[in-house]
Amino acid sequence: MTPRLWTTWAGRSLFLNHVSMTNFIRESNDRGDVPGWVLITLMTAGLVVVMWAMAGPALGDVFNNAIDRVLSI
Repeated sequence: MTPRLWTTWAGRSLFLNHVSMTNFIRESNDRGDVPGWVLITLMTAGLVVVMWAMAGPALGDVFNNAIDRVLSI
């Protein structure tokens, strides 16, 4: 038995939806904004480095205090 290509869901043909989505993907020439995403990624990494440099010693102290309290119990 062959699969039913004309199965309907909520009154819409799944086969026709598949065909129209396939044509949309083939006709789409939009490759995205790669330089923009690279810039966002680099800026985010830079912010993480700056925040880590500023908060690193304080976070280290918090961690060491917590470990000391756990070990002293």
